[in-house]
Amino acid sequence: MLHPASGLMTIDPFALMRRVARDMDDVMRRVAPAAFPPVNVWQNADAAVVTAELPGVEPGDIEITVKDNVLTLRGERKAPEAAEGAVWRLRERGFGQFARAIRLPFRADPDKVEARFKDGVLRIAIQRPEADKPRRIEIKAS
Repeated sequence: MLHPASGLMTIDPFALMRRVARDMDDVMRRVAPAAFPPVNVWQNADAAVVTAELPGVEPGDIEITVKDNVLTLRGERKAPEAAEGAVWRLRERGFGQFARAIRLPFRADPDKVEARFKDGVLRIAIQRPEADKPRRIEIKAS
């Protein structure tokens, strides 16, 4: 017979599940880190815009290329200098070289691409070529 004071009634049945989920999150972060830099892409009839979060990266350390319908970001985020004799206790921010290829919703003309960098956010506007813009087709009555 079980008594509430025996300790068995106070065990959280979901504690093990939360622990397993937390451990799996840790493993996945080490094995498959999130893509860097994180990007957002939106489009309308005239253009597409890509924004990329690049905190700690200098504009001169970023290379942007466009070929056909692929925009590629390459660069490097340099590690901060630690004081002499300091030992890292926690290091979650990644450093080093990065590359990210983004498939655009249309073929892009490199001459129609504009990039701006402000507050660690890179904004790239890609104008859609006139030939690729959707056109309304008039229906003729016969």
